Parts: sequence; C-alpha cells; structure tokens
Amino acid sequence: MGPGAHFLLGSQTRARDRGRVTEEEIRQLLEPTLATMGYELVDLEARIGGGKGLLRLYIDKPEGVNLEDCERVSHQVSGVLDVEDPIPGEYVLEVSSPGLDRPLKRPEHFERFIGSEAKVALRAPLEGRRRFRGTLEGVEEGYVAMRVDGELYRLRIADIDKARLVPEL
Repeated sequence: MGPGAHFLLGSQTRARDRGRVTEEEIRQLLEPTLATMGYELVDLEARIGGGKGLLRLYIDKPEGVNLEDCERVSHQVSGVLDVEDPIPGEYVLEVSSPGLDRPLKRPEHFERFIGSEAKVALRAPLEGRRRFRGTLEGVEEGYVAMRVDGELYRLRIADIDKARLVPEL
C-alpha cells in the first residue's frame, strides 16, 4: 500500500482511570516495542478522556509501510497497552504510515531528509517571517539549515511549530 497505508483497530480498549497520561509517556512506552519490530514511531496523536478517545500512531521503516505492517504493529501495540493499561477510558487505536508529506519532529528526522524539500512553520517570526519552504541543508547543535529562495536560514528546532516534507510528485 505504500505511503498511504492505514489500519484502524476496530475494537475499543478500556483502561483503568488513573489520571491523564501524556503523549510523551505513551511514546516512551511504545518506542522500544516498535524499534524491536523494526519500525520507527514517527509521530503520535492522543485525544484521551472525555468519552471516546483516539490514539493514532504514525510508523515508518526504510522500505516503507504497507497495510500488513500497520496490522502487525496494531496487534503488538494493543497487547502492550492491554498489559500496561496507561490510558484511561475508551479509545480507538489507529496505525498509519506518515504519508508523503511526513512530519519532521526530531533532529534525526531532519538529518535523514537532508536534500529534500520541506515546509517549516515557526512559533515566532525569524527575520520577519514564520513560514519557510526550501531545501534541508543540514542539522547541527539543535538547528536545521534550510535554503529558501537562495538564502540559507538556521532555524532552531525547538522553535519549530510544524515541519513537513513536500511530496515529490
């Protein structure tokens, strides 16, 4: 299925109500399992509490992700979540590929895609602008170098609100 692979676990999962869990805590719980399986947890979204929640995982591997990968990860992650029970209330688990416009969140994401075109939005303006579209040139000491319209910008990764690859069509 390639870049658009997506799998929805149809069953609902229930957990003990122990208070709110953060996305970072869920990431730390799941990353080791996914790494052992040969997958990278690119991103996750958690809308938990207040009725039916959603836990959406975006996974990748060097040769890409297909529907069978999403199913495999969904079943394995469901087992981990059932045992650890970190999420209060009901929720639906979705596992998907990051897509062609994959998000870039961590320094290693930017480094992996040096030479690719990306769109970056900063939390606060740099030299009068918040949005940049250009080629990723490098990553060093918490900054990403990006060439935009012939000019080189150093963007602090901690100041980036959103960053995504621009799909090559």
